Amino acid sequence: MNRRYDGRRVIVTGAGSGIGQGIALRLLAEGAHLVAADINATGLASTVEAAPADQRERLRTMELNVADQASTLATVTEAIEFLGGLDVLVNAAGIMRAGHLHEMPLETWNQVITVNLTGTFLMIQAALPQLLESQHSVIVNFSSTSAFGAAPYMGAYAASKAGVNALTHSLALEYSKKGLRAVNIVPGGISTAITAGLDVPADADWSLMARLPGWLEGGALGKPEDIAGVVAMVASEDGRYMTGTELRVDGGALM
Repeated sequence: MNRRYDGRRVIVTGAGSGIGQGIALRLLAEGAHLVAADINATGLASTVEAAPADQRERLRTMELNVADQASTLATVTEAIEFLGGLDVLVNAAGIMRAGHLHEMPLETWNQVITVNLTGTFLMIQAALPQLLESQHSVIVNFSSTSAFGAAPYMGAYAASKAGVNALTHSLALEYSKKGLRAVNIVPGGISTAITAGLDVPADADWSLMARLPGWLEGGALGKPEDIAGVVAMVASEDGRYMTGTELRVDGGALM
């Protein structure tokens, strides 16, 4: 495997499962010194277990609540101490809640917006000063096809991801002359614990969600490694001429 991340210092949030875990393992395999952060300590332990023994000395896990400013500041500070600096931040932490909009509690709406959008902002704000000291600074955020096409029963999630999309564009332009790149990854349906555990309303009309999986692989959901490979390219020198844009990885769902 290519080692595009030799000497690169990386933080990946949401790294205890699913897409975040897949990204952490891929970048670690390519040589990164990496902090895997997640609110789930058990999930982080599984990430360490999944990493080959000869790569674990370059891996540190840290518990993190992206929705809490004190937690993001403390985690980024500790991560930078371990890594000796920071080159890449991958904001893969997120949650998804489903429900009819007219029945959605305000608490649920606020939770989704806070974790997905505000959490991304808090991590960026905490990491930016150190990233701007790097010659290879990249921020990879996660939008969703839900931000670009209708996502029934997932209004809060779609709104949060549309916000991330706009945030990334603003970030990319504001800091472009300081050498920072910022890119959105736009996954479609990916097989993770989040999608498997999604509690859709009992009266949901599944025909409205027919296009959420892509058209590739017979309409099957994608896998975390399908996203990890794209992130590995974007945040490496192979993606050096990309910023303020999206990469859609959805099996053709929004064709």
